[in-house]
Amino acid sequence: MDITSFIASHREVLLIGDYSTYRAQLSRQLLGLRKRLGRATPKREKFAAKAITAEDVGNNHEFVHLQLLTAERAWAHAMFMKTSRGDDVSGGGGITGSTRSHIISRLAKAGRAAKVLVDLLQERDVSKASEQDVLEARAYRSTLAGAEEFEKQAAGQREDDRPKEERWKTCLRSYAEARVIYAALLEKERKEVYREILANTVDPTIRYAAYQAQLSTTIPIPTIATRYFPKEDKELVGMVEKVDEYAFKDKPVPKDEDEAQASPQDIPNSVTWRGRKANIVDASIGQALAAVTAAEAKLRPYLSSNPAASSRDKAAAYDDILTASQDAADATKRATDELEKERVDEGDARMQNLRVTSLSVNYDLVSWRVGRNRVLIGNDDGLTFAAQQPKKPRRPRKDGTPYPEKEEPRSRNLARLRERNVLYDATIQSVNSVKDLRGAMRDATFVQELDSKAAYFRALKLLNISYSHSLLDNHLNALALLKRASDLISSASASSQTPANAPPTLDLTQDSTTTVRTHISSLLSRTHALVELHALESNARIANEKNMTSFASLIHNLNAYPTPGVLVDVKNLVQYPPKLQPVPVKPLFLDVAWNYIGYPGHEGQVKARDVPGPADVNMVNGNGEKGEEAPKKRGWFGFGR
Repeated sequence: MDITSFIASHREVLLIGDYSTYRAQLSRQLLGLRKRLGRATPKREKFAAKAITAEDVGNNHEFVHLQLLTAERAWAHAMFMKTSRGDDVSGGGGITGSTRSHIISRLAKAGRAAKVLVDLLQERDVSKASEQDVLEARAYRSTLAGAEEFEKQAAGQREDDRPKEERWKTCLRSYAEARVIYAALLEKERKEVYREILANTVDPTIRYAAYQAQLSTTIPIPTIATRYFPKEDKELVGMVEKVDEYAFKDKPVPKDEDEAQASPQDIPNSVTWRGRKANIVDASIGQALAAVTAAEAKLRPYLSSNPAASSRDKAAAYDDILTASQDAADATKRATDELEKERVDEGDARMQNLRVTSLSVNYDLVSWRVGRNRVLIGNDDGLTFAAQQPKKPRRPRKDGTPYPEKEEPRSRNLARLRERNVLYDATIQSVNSVKDLRGAMRDATFVQELDSKAAYFRALKLLNISYSHSLLDNHLNALALLKRASDLISSASASSQTPANAPPTLDLTQDSTTTVRTHISSLLSRTHALVELHALESNARIANEKNMTSFASLIHNLNAYPTPGVLVDVKNLVQYPPKLQPVPVKPLFLDVAWNYIGYPGHEGQVKARDVPGPADVNMVNGNGEKGEEAPKKRGWFGFGR
């Protein structure tokens, strides 16, 4: 029968219209359904009520829809009067008098219609209803009954002389029944419709009613619901335990990550911040943190199983965890404001726990924001900048030839770099905003870590700005930016406790910082070389304009940079015919002196090292004839003394 989904689908009209529109739509649907079921009163005939039996429900499930539409129309009428008259009330006293009585009567009518449906479905043999159908009907009826009691107590109507705390407990019992049933159904089927009902309607009302009943705000909502659940109804308790065996007891510790996804019962009792443990003093904070854990459990497998997804799709996966983190931060702020209004001293344990919780929750919120920006920037946090191929038209050419490959225009490259810089600015601003949190500046080590992380993103920002200057051929500006980026990245440090497969957050890994440092260093050297080459080219151009170039042969100008725009004169490679000119060589007398100078220990070898004569030369040349002995030369180089 899917009662809850039927109600949720009909209430989607409220997203685009008000309660009056919803009520009019329900009236039209009721009229058509009554005609189809033969329950409409013909014209000019007296109205005669026709009761619905369990057999009618078993034969046609549209009788269930008839009761649900009747209850919904009465509820929409009550909500319309409440919203339309609530803005006209002055003095802050709320809606009173006949309007409040009319609202309560409409809610009572809706509750009666829902109770008739529950009684029909409980005859399961005839109505052919399952246990889940009965549970959904009872949960729906409990929300309507709880809304009626809520309006009664909000109007100050007293049916008896019970104190205020006791009267609000009646409302708590109704919503506690709905809360336990919807939580058990959520644990079984994991449908989002149950989660939305708990988060938007049931849990906020239970928290307010518990506050009016003077229950401690440290008691979690699941504990309150379990305490006020009508456990005397053994049949209902049995059906709930069949759906979820841990509905009324603590759930065991999960053994793996698949079982670690947070459910409505898994509410943390404390948070840990930089080695300090703080108790959660408000149950709404614990509930919000449980939602953060559930969203993180969904984000992690999505990113690991979809590495090829686009950056926009990966960034969209962060929306749930950002919303849950923001709710946790808002809940912490509300709890802190309440204690400040009560003028609780800062030394109080509750205030101290809230300060630590606030710092932890807000830091996590900023961390997830930064992680989303990092995913949007691209791989390696935008370390490299690769050109993208423009999209080709889908329609082929008339002649059938393929479209030519075109490079991405420079304007598009600059636009993409500008988008990156906007994300870098938002990231740096988010990191610096953590310092504004109360108590953050007292931790000098924490502030130093924030500065190092901000330096990491500032270095990447300067790196991408240098890319834009390189595209515009401003290599000198790019060199200055890279030098500043190199100085910043040298002060960046990594988080030692960051897992390798963790989703991108504010925490940095050692590999990422090392990669950025190496890339900036190599790019700095390359840009420095380009600047030097452009300087040589500029000097050569100036020399050519002032006729200061040399007309010597090219072999003598190998150390000079060629003049831009001037062709190399291949006819003047060397000077021909060569001219007699001195050539620097090693002095010859250093080698010859070895043959004539007697060194200590080599006196007997001086004669053997004499210079060969002409006869020896003829023997070497192969003449075979021994010439006349030439007179021995005395002195160096044959000069006598």
